[in-house]
Amino acid sequence: MRLCFLVEEQYRHDGMPLDVIRQLGAWGHQVDVLWPGRSLIPISEAIRAGSHDAWVLKTVSGGPGLTLLEAAASVGLTTVNDVRAIRGVRDKALAAVIARSGGLPVPVTYAAARPQEFAEIPEAEFPLVVKPADGSSGRAVRLVVTPDRLLDPVEPHDAGAPGAPGGGLLIAQPYVPNSGTDLKVYSVAGQLYATERRSPLHPAHAVRERQVPLTPEIARIAAEIGTVFGLDLYGVDILLGPDGPVVVDINDFPSFRQVPDAVARVSAAVLELARNGTAGQGGGFPIAGSLTAGQATTGQPITGQPIAGQPRATPAAPATAPAPSTQAPTPPFTVPPAPPAAPRPRPAASIGGGR
Repeated sequence: MRLCFLVEEQYRHDGMPLDVIRQLGAWGHQVDVLWPGRSLIPISEAIRAGSHDAWVLKTVSGGPGLTLLEAAASVGLTTVNDVRAIRGVRDKALAAVIARSGGLPVPVTYAAARPQEFAEIPEAEFPLVVKPADGSSGRAVRLVVTPDRLLDPVEPHDAGAPGAPGGGLLIAQPYVPNSGTDLKVYSVAGQLYATERRSPLHPAHAVRERQVPLTPEIARIAAEIGTVFGLDLYGVDILLGPDGPVVVDINDFPSFRQVPDAVARVSAAVLELARNGTAGQGGGFPIAGSLTAGQATTGQPITGQPIAGQPRATPAAPATAPAPSTQAPTPPFTVPPAPPAAPRPRPAASIGGGR
């Protein structure tokens, strides 16, 4: 197969997706890589019907990659995830409306172009978590304890960083009291894996990042997100609040940290989705997904998902993998070099910080 990955600057050294790209190449597939943030892209040639079996996006929320992915979809190319599903989660204001209308447990959400407008929210709903609707990687997310703190400046290291706000819409949600631990659930084409990590709003809280058992309630919520949004590869941030689980962020193509054999699993999922299409194809919101997780929306038991310590067997390379293409990629397509011998620090996983 011939695949095209769109990778932006923030992920140029990240194992996800670069290790997936290398794995697919090792299995004999041709993988072209576009770098939207630092390349001149002749889109008339690069994006045309039949040019690739599928396009895959790994970019920051407000980056240019999504436009290119939408262009690929417009000429009939398969995208992973479905491009409409990606648009639905990249805009956090839109995602909050879609999730709430789909019956998912999400906080009440307010939107404004200027932070001072949130002063109209009743003081009883403070503290608020305020973040850019187009943000990613937890940047420019802040806890506002009282209305008079709404105009406090954003941390300097957040300004201008990839995934920082682009001067657009902001959203605010009441803070959900929690232990300082985030539950992150990853879905790899319907298979769910739960992990826990420290919340960015509680930097002093010590949490060992690890895989944890997946309860039926959390599995149902995570699977239902795939159904409502039409996603196949995604991550969900869930807080265990005083009134039960609350969904605070959704990410398309996340880091899949702590997922067993994540590179092989994600690589196999990309190939399967490229061959057979994605959950979002053929409809708008709400979208009926193709997860194998059972009838989440009807309350029937969730089946087919590995619990921690019992993952599905690791996908292996196809026994009769096609020979690698001998045709050199044409500019601006490039294949990332092999990683250096010394380990390179990787950026933190993408989290929206919607606490």
